[in-house]
Amino acid sequence: MSISFDKILVIGIIAVLLLGPQRLPYYAQKLAQFVKMLRNFADTAKTRMRDEMGPDFDEIEWQKLDPRQYDPRRIIRDALLADTATNAAAAAPTITPPSVRASAPVVPLAVGEDAPYDTEAT
Repeated sequence: MSISFDKILVIGIIAVLLLGPQRLPYYAQKLAQFVKMLRNFADTAKTRMRDEMGPDFDEIEWQKLDPRQYDPRRIIRDALLADTATNAAAAAPTITPPSVRASAPVVPLAVGEDAPYDTEAT
């Protein structure tokens, strides 16, 4: 989510209209203090994490841990198409995608014939 200059300008105009020119400087100061507090909190958390993790902190590839990069479709596709030889933990047989499977011939129903169904499943 990126905030463009246009969005900031619209928010500023709405703030001027809602707060008025007398109260706007006070709330702008409070907003600046809040942003400084958040930045200080983030810096403190990063420093504390670096101290607790030690030298391994700089070696971590943080881009790989970004949750925005995960696509459920890609993860499922990779899991389904993974070679079972490389994945020793997977005991399940290889799943063949529907486009590769041989399908049973489709037999049309006769006029007035009911579609087959499993009485135990319904």
